[in-house]
Amino acid sequence: MNKITKYIWIAWTSARSNLAYITEVASRAVFLFVILYIFLQLWRVTYAETNAQQLGDFTLTQMLWYLGITESIVLSAPTIAQEVDEDVRTGALAVQLIRPLSYPLYRLWTSLGERTVRFGLNLSVSIALALLFVGLIPLNLLGILLFLLSLPLAFVLDFLATFLVGLGAFWLENTTGLLLIYSRINMILGGMLIPLDLFPEQWQVILRNLPFASIIYGPARLFVQPDLSFAGQLLIRQTLAIGVLSLLVTFVYSTAVKRIHANGG
Repeated sequence: MNKITKYIWIAWTSARSNLAYITEVASRAVFLFVILYIFLQLWRVTYAETNAQQLGDFTLTQMLWYLGITESIVLSAPTIAQEVDEDVRTGALAVQLIRPLSYPLYRLWTSLGERTVRFGLNLSVSIALALLFVGLIPLNLLGILLFLLSLPLAFVLDFLATFLVGLGAFWLENTTGLLLIYSRINMILGGMLIPLDLFPEQWQVILRNLPFASIIYGPARLFVQPDLSFAGQLLIRQTLAIGVLSLLVTFVYSTAVKRIHANGG
């Protein structure tokens, strides 16, 4: 219990630290506002030109709300990979290792605290913009609860992937290239810009079972179109992906730490 409390306080401290630099977080919110406004105009033209009320089972109103959720998730992501990369290259990791903390868990809870603040502000901007231009979508308590249940798992899954990228610094001089590849794949295959329902049907089954969809598409679709069956499948995929990535992170991290000791660090 003391260990759990310790990490909760780390998350709380991280959240308070981000609130202290609210201007930096607010700048992201301004960027989010501009992006959503541009996409609103693009999708308005798309719906008008196709003369369709729905595209991929999404109305125009649902589409903007969906984009608001996906953009809020993506833009709230902390710079985990860069921070791990810097710790390795500067030798700061050696100091972290002598602390009575698990370095991966320290980074996890720090990112969760930071991301909670960023996502909350991004979501507020997205909701305000959606209400202003397209109005409210039908919401129910069950859908909101399922969304709130899947969202933390999405954050943990994204953390594991970016932390794994950062650990690449033990073998590479710089992991910026790897992070760029991951972020672009996450945006495209995760359904950030276009819901997976608009992809060719033969691709949809594959894309929905990839971990990228469990980070972005799944929670966003669950918020816009609550479905108990879809929620159950999403939670199973998230849990399995977290389990597999956790084992992979554990293996890579233990191998990397041995390299430090082997070099007398």
